[in-house]
Amino acid sequence: MRIEIDSESGFCFGVVRAINEAEEALQSGAIASLGDIVHNRVEVQRLEALGLRTISHEEIPSIAGKRMLIRAHGEPPHTYALAKEYGIEIIDATCPVVAALQRKVKEAYRKMSEVGGTVVILGKRGHAEVVGLTGQVDEKAIVVESEEDLEQIDFTHPVYFLSQTTQSVDKFHAFAEIMRSRLPQKEMLTADDTICRRVSSREAHLRKFALQHDVIIFVCGRKSSNGKVLYNICHRANERSYNIEEASELQAEWFKGAESVGICGATSTPKWLMESIASEILSIDN
Repeated sequence: MRIEIDSESGFCFGVVRAINEAEEALQSGAIASLGDIVHNRVEVQRLEALGLRTISHEEIPSIAGKRMLIRAHGEPPHTYALAKEYGIEIIDATCPVVAALQRKVKEAYRKMSEVGGTVVILGKRGHAEVVGLTGQVDEKAIVVESEEDLEQIDFTHPVYFLSQTTQSVDKFHAFAEIMRSRLPQKEMLTADDTICRRVSSREAHLRKFALQHDVIIFVCGRKSSNGKVLYNICHRANERSYNIEEASELQAEWFKGAESVGICGATSTPKWLMESIASEILSIDN
């Protein structure tokens, strides 16, 4: 059985940068990460073994005077204010793409405030990046996940539409068309496609990759929003696609009659984990 690990899967630039920041900081002692540094339990456990401690927002006061890492997803302004209040040194690993989007959200809100319009963000409610985005404008933005959510929008005034960086490009443009059709004038919609192209370019690639193999093993953490999107793309292209978090979840029957297996993953999936899963599949085959 031939096994291929997708060369374009694995950590995106923002996640690589955040992990590098964490590893460098850990060389001089333990640090706290505000939330999982990456939505991959296995990688988080590796970093915890090096001295990384994951904390919640409620635990910020408990690390007064210590160091705290802001992960790639970014944070709203009040997090920085709270850290300053408690004398916490911030290691800011916000992805530059996300930081640029945060600035765009603030500018979009300023523009919409002048005309009574609405800022709308395509994203997953409660996702760390989305919390950071809406926090830039004191939660005065509408987050949409489904077509039903569009009912919250006042279509009698202009709409400025943006997206969480890891959303589907097709979904963004489909929602934009629906909004244009409901506005009195199409020009009343500003659709700013803020999806990270380093992520979105993987969609077409994964469709092709999934068709090249009998079985696809897609590796990602259960919390990965990007992982859910990319896994669904694989599954639509190849019904013999399976989503796992670690090697222990592999099942021998998945590979019956398979001559080739493709292993791929989300932007939060480490390469070393995909390699270890490849080794485990080979042991099953033998």
